[in-house]
Amino acid sequence: MSGFRITLFFPLILLCWWSANVAARSFDDIIESKYINIAVYNDYPPYSYLDADTARGIDVDIAKEIAAKLNVELILTWMTPGETTEDDFRNFLWKGHIIHKVKADLMMRAPYDRSFSQKRDDIGLLANELVHMFAPYHQESWQIIHNTEQLPEVETMAMFQYHKIGAEIDSIPHFYLTSAFGGRLRENTTQYTSNELAIGAMKKGDVDAVMGLRTQISYLSQFVDNAKFQLASNAFPLIGKQKWDLGIAVHNDYRTLAYEVGDVITEMVQTGKMAHIFSQYHATYEMPAYYAVEP
Repeated sequence: MSGFRITLFFPLILLCWWSANVAARSFDDIIESKYINIAVYNDYPPYSYLDADTARGIDVDIAKEIAAKLNVELILTWMTPGETTEDDFRNFLWKGHIIHKVKADLMMRAPYDRSFSQKRDDIGLLANELVHMFAPYHQESWQIIHNTEQLPEVETMAMFQYHKIGAEIDSIPHFYLTSAFGGRLRENTTQYTSNELAIGAMKKGDVDAVMGLRTQISYLSQFVDNAKFQLASNAFPLIGKQKWDLGIAVHNDYRTLAYEVGDVITEMVQTGKMAHIFSQYHATYEMPAYYAVEP
């Protein structure tokens, strides 16, 4: 890949190719340059995607708000995910990919989790010591959507011993459905290359339900008959984390930038603007516990 596609918003939305050797920068450098480079995941609706060459998505809208509050131009770096989040941190925040060398100022959809931020490598050093994760803006979880004509309610996961369910290949739901409960759900689990294709299969009657990220499943539910296909409210025993927070990552050297952006995110959450952005994509929003007001 010879360069990275970016989207500019100031004052019009344009598309161009970015191939320069760009480094993550301090808050003062960003203000002086009058632009900020924010990394979002490529082709990941409803968080970030291209719609007829226009950048759209929850993370794109949050990035626009950050740029507007800082009074700078927004440049989006589109990330192709690596095998792990640590790979993405290395490739887009503190080192740069071996080919494109681009480093963003901020990265969206970073885990906001103390155990992850304090994770140690094989020799006991902090695995992510060059990255600061901050500003949780959404609490993510898992979701099932089901065909009520074939499966009126999802009372427990044990029901999928008798009903077919689809999941995105190599996702946590896919591994969960094929390995949990002694593998008793494996024979009724079908894999698809995307949640969109899985829901398409459910509409055709190939499976009775689909499991995936709550934000994606709720977003995709707007494209089906909601009288027939509904979101379930069951829990997921043995899956590990039921819920987790998504936040923003920055190079550890640039804490001032994190403080400024953190203030923007806090205002968005507390004023309801964050929930409104999610609603624009028909995506379920849950405020992180970080912002809970003590009684």
